[in-house]
Amino acid sequence: MLNKEGESWSASFQGLTLRTALQPIYSISHKRIIGYEALIRAFDTDNSAVLPTHLFQLPSSDAENLLLDRLCRYLHIQNYSGIEDQLNWLFLNVSPRVVTTGSRADSFFGQLLQRTGLPPHRIVMEIVEQPTDDAERLKDTVSYYKKLGCLTAIDDFGAGHSNFERIWNLSPDIVKLDRTLLTRATDDHKARQILNGIVSLLHQSGCLALLEGVETHEQAMIAIDAGVDFVQGFYFQKPTTDLGEISQTPANFDDLLKDYKNRRAVSHDPAQQLQSFFSRIFTDVTEQLIQGHSLRNACSELLAHPAVSRSYLADHRGIQLEDTIISDSRARSLDPRFRPLESTTSADWFRQQYLRQALAHPGQLQVTAPYLCVTGAYMCVTLSLGFYQQGELRVLCCDILANATDTLATLKD
Repeated sequence: MLNKEGESWSASFQGLTLRTALQPIYSISHKRIIGYEALIRAFDTDNSAVLPTHLFQLPSSDAENLLLDRLCRYLHIQNYSGIEDQLNWLFLNVSPRVVTTGSRADSFFGQLLQRTGLPPHRIVMEIVEQPTDDAERLKDTVSYYKKLGCLTAIDDFGAGHSNFERIWNLSPDIVKLDRTLLTRATDDHKARQILNGIVSLLHQSGCLALLEGVETHEQAMIAIDAGVDFVQGFYFQKPTTDLGEISQTPANFDDLLKDYKNRRAVSHDPAQQLQSFFSRIFTDVTEQLIQGHSLRNACSELLAHPAVSRSYLADHRGIQLEDTIISDSRARSLDPRFRPLESTTSADWFRQQYLRQALAHPGQLQVTAPYLCVTGAYMCVTLSLGFYQQGELRVLCCDILANATDTLATLKD
């Protein structure tokens, strides 16, 4: 069913000609190609392209599904074996229907690798992220590929039926994040934070993260900032059936990372500005507290700043000592839906890093990254300063509204 076409191979299936298309996958840190995803391209007798969805609708039985799946993999491996690249991975899709209806041990695949001489450690088997009627069989099949020596990947994570339970059950080496996550992150800052959080969770789960569908420079910046390991998409290179030219067009990661570093330098300025701007005020507040002034009077200048939300005092155990002092501007905008969270007298903040850092480094003003404030479910940045009052270590804390643009503007006023 395979035919030699010049330097590459094609296959025939129900009157269609099948060819391999490869799309490079890049490591951001390595700044180079580390693998290729193999995609099937189908053509009719007039050499007109046929949609992949149409191709995979042709099989009318499990046996035909299995045949098409094996044929595609055979074609891809045969073509990849002829490429000069002897280092990088080949990402192969395996149909979930085939996984859950085929044999538990895909002995065909092991024989195929032996026949072509392609080492199993250069293969990444992609399992599409969707529900299955036989989770145990899926787990057994993934285990087989691992025992064979292949890497495994969950594909399209973040679309449809994605969940971390599958990550925990299958323990893939790589998780491919669906482009819908990137699309949302492009237009929604909150979605961008969620994407960053997902990548962090995947890393903590022992998985490398690959972001698909990168199509613009801005999306490349989002991918870099999210901390993903690998990227793939039209911005870097489209899939091509011209396999001889596939590795001849490297992406310019030097310029991308230079742009990212310049942006990060700017984005770090708010923290530095906050420290420099509020350092004197915090010193004045602590001196007044040491002299016996009330927290409200000592914080009057601090709370007058339009970026400041609230201020409070904690002891060496992280226990809040008295009521939180809320700025007038914040008091007028309190959301009544979160009223149960407003009172924080005797609250324990020790598990918050900003408090532990202030306790560990008295006299040094600490600044957090933006986070969700539990007292009102709004994004804030917390400043904290450890100081001694009558021999007791105290921590003065102040929440700043985390809208970086507005904060910078107010600091300049």
